[in-house]
Amino acid sequence: MPKDAKPKRKAAEKAEKVAKPKAKKEKDPSAPKKPRSPFLFFCSDWRERIKAENPDAKFGDLGKLLGAKWKELAGDEKKTYTKQAAEDKTRYEEEMEAYRSKPEEGSGGEQD
Repeated sequence: MPKDAKPKRKAAEKAEKVAKPKAKKEKDPSAPKKPRSPFLFFCSDWRERIKAENPDAKFGDLGKLLGAKWKELAGDEKKTYTKQAAEDKTRYEEEMEAYRSKPEEGSGGEQD
């Protein structure tokens, strides 16, 4: 009795079904930068101190140490960074309003 054709393996089927990633929408370089979070303000303030205390720490280790230090901070100490983030959010909203109200370039009413 002859052997029937072997069915495809599941791994081969999955490889055929892999979808292509969607193309990212191109970001406008003149768009305002997004606001920073309180944690990012904290990191920019503390990164050099943590580096000095842990000179052998790698980039990922510094992130872990900064995260642990952030969790240790009391609510009063976090208020400084929260206030900075709120100011940055206000800045972003104002810049976005101006950016959105600006007429788009290249969309003049001229036709050939």
